[in-house]
Amino acid sequence: MKIQIFIDKNREEQVIIYAHERTELINSIEGLINNQNPLMGYKEREAIPLSPLEVCCFVVEDNKVFAITENDSFQLKCRLYELEASLPKDFIKINKSCVANIKKIKKFSAAFSGSLQVIFKNGRTDYVSRRNLKIVKERLGI
Repeated sequence: MKIQIFIDKNREEQVIIYAHERTELINSIEGLINNQNPLMGYKEREAIPLSPLEVCCFVVEDNKVFAITENDSFQLKCRLYELEASLPKDFIKINKSCVANIKKIKKFSAAFSGSLQVIFKNGRTDYVSRRNLKIVKERLGI
């Protein structure tokens, strides 16, 4: 992999990566650029660093915030609104208690009641609230 760095105070800062496929190195670079420090998830008295890129969604259950990954869930020690402010643009609030990773959504399904059901790649389902429906549709180009 080659790297070129140009210093020009008159241009907007940006990073462009040309790659054959997404690798762990590219994920790490993206995390550094987005100023994403790993989140600390807690499970059974263990603290585990989590990358936001591997999280399907962040949910509130029983007044606790959880990070839901493909295979597991981890409790976080922060509020959902604090977390939402620090997440990259791939995350969107779909309802009062869930912030979803757009890249981890498998599909949307129209529910009988007229709401939009979100089905994640890990099988978890949730709903887009009426309040957030317009924002979600605009963001996804639906």
